[in-house]
Amino acid sequence: MAPGRCHGKAHKPDHLGYAGRRVLVSRKWSNKTLADHKQDRRTWVLEALGQTSEATDPHRCVWNPVPAGDANVPPLAMRLLRSVADRQRWRTHMAQLQAQTDGQDPSAIAGRAA
Repeated sequence: MAPGRCHGKAHKPDHLGYAGRRVLVSRKWSNKTLADHKQDRRTWVLEALGQTSEATDPHRCVWNPVPAGDANVPPLAMRLLRSVADRQRWRTHMAQLQAQTDGQDPSAIAGRAA
């Protein structure tokens, strides 16, 4: 089997734009499963962030329902704004790391992303 010569329905121009899996993993070409590709992406991100890829404890977080009116929980609007700010900070950090790997000036990326 060669790239571009697949007779599968998903690769025919008549079927482009249909819902479904956007990335087709070819086990015949790469010999990797979806789990393998996911682990590769996870390893790349951890290396880019300078963290080790050690297995984390699955019981490190304890999830408990919060009773209504709990004074220790900020209002929903505040939690959403914090989540948006966290996401923006992570994206800026990833853009800076990508700029460093590409040999660009990371400070220019930080000013543009803000």
